[in-house]
Formats: sequence, structure tokens, C-alpha cells
Amino acid sequence: MIGQASIGVFDSGVGGLSVLRAIRAQLPDVPVTYLGDQGHVPYGPRPLEEVRDFSEEITRFLLSRGAKLIVVACNTASAAALEHLRRTFPDVPFVGMEPAVKPAAEQTKSGVVGVLATPATFQGVLYASVVERFAQGVTVLQDTCPGLVGQIEKGALEAPETESILRAALMPMLEKHIDTVVLGCTHYPFVIPLIERIAGENVRVIDPAPAVARQTGRLFVSRGLRPPARANESVTVYTTAAADSMKNLLPLLLGEPGAVRELRWVQGRLTE
Repeated sequence: MIGQASIGVFDSGVGGLSVLRAIRAQLPDVPVTYLGDQGHVPYGPRPLEEVRDFSEEITRFLLSRGAKLIVVACNTASAAALEHLRRTFPDVPFVGMEPAVKPAAEQTKSGVVGVLATPATFQGVLYASVVERFAQGVTVLQDTCPGLVGQIEKGALEAPETESILRAALMPMLEKHIDTVVLGCTHYPFVIPLIERIAGENVRVIDPAPAVARQTGRLFVSRGLRPPARANESVTVYTTAAADSMKNLLPLLLGEPGAVRELRWVQGRLTE
């Protein structure tokens, strides 16, 4: 039994708040430390080695703040760093993001599914492996939605530019009769209402956050972890950019306000 514990969650920016929101619903009594690396957002176009280095340092920081389980709430970081993190921290349980190609392939009626994700996710071995294992006989269409992460980081969930980005991604897919859209970036669930309006009621949108939250809950319990008897703060939020940019988005994206603390990158290390 490891005993009292909290959960660490990180992403390149605000996208992981979609996962944090689901974890809060699943484990409301467990304190969570969230780190949004907004100083480096977006991770998608960055080299995988760079994302791996960021992820390792962020993990060290979260562990130093008492986290006993780490959720890599970022598809790009999962693709670039998840296996490296498990090797580097063998005693720490990790939950990562995997594009939900398997349920999409199992449930599609048209045999055509669309995946929206970042370039790094599409380049990763994890994505290639999932498609190879589970999407045989299914046509998988891909789009990187350039600029969409930036729009969501600004909270521009309904802006004309956001809609234009999504239309450019979805319309060619709809012409090829997709009936399922897989969200392969944790930022994208925040624009599900817009995706549904564009794609129509006959297209299913798969948000991976609830499944990730359930896996987090299972792992938390199976490892003998339990929340502290008294937690001063249920959610602690850090950002590597200006605190106000994250703080203003918490009510919109997380559904609850909160204090945000600033961190800085200094020679590859995080410091308050």
C-alpha cells in the first residue's frame, strides 16, 4: 500500500483541462496538480525529442509536488514520451492518451473514419501501431487542423476562424462519407459543439477524456492509493506562461475557477 496520494496531470496548454474535468467527475475527492506548459504550446509541430525532454522535466516537477500517479493529458507528449517516461520512472504509474481508433473502427457503419490530431501524433509510433492493429479494412482520413490549438488556447471556441479551420478539415472527410470523428488532441473536445454542427447528427464524435479518467481511477485504486485525509486545495494549477491567460480560461474550460501559479523554464529546468 502506497497510501495517501495526489494525481499529476500535464499538457502543452489548456487542452489537458478536458481530461482534468473528466478526472474531477470520476475522482472528486482526489487532489490534482495540473501543469500547462503554455510557454511551449503547441507541442504538435515540435521535434519529438524536445517534447520528450519537456515531459521528463514536468514529470519530475509534479512528483516533487507529491503526485504519485501521472496523467500525460496530451496526445503529442504521449506519442513522444510515454514509453520513455515509464522507463525513466519505473515505480510511477502513468496514464497516457491513445487516439481512439479502435472504438471508431469497431463502430463505423460506412467504413470511413476521420482523425483530427497534431503532426507529432500522426508521426508517432503509437498512432501507427493503433491503426495497424485495429483499423484493418477501415479507411482512416487524417487532418492536423493547423491553428486550432491556438484558437482554443485563446478561448475562441465559437469564433469564425475556429469554424473555418474545422470546416477545412471536416468537409473533405464528409464528402468521403465519414460517420465517426476521433479527437486525437486533448484541446479538441472543447470544440465538440462546433464539430457536431458542421458534421451533422449522423456523425459520431469520440472524446477520449472519460475513458482516460476511468483508467486513472482504476489505476489509482489498484495501486493502493488514497486521497489525503485533508487536502488544502482540490486542484492546483501551474502554467509556464502568464497566470492570467490560464486563470481566465478555467471557468470556461474546467467549469470551476481557481488560482494559477507561474513557473519558468531556466536552462531546461522548471522553477517557481
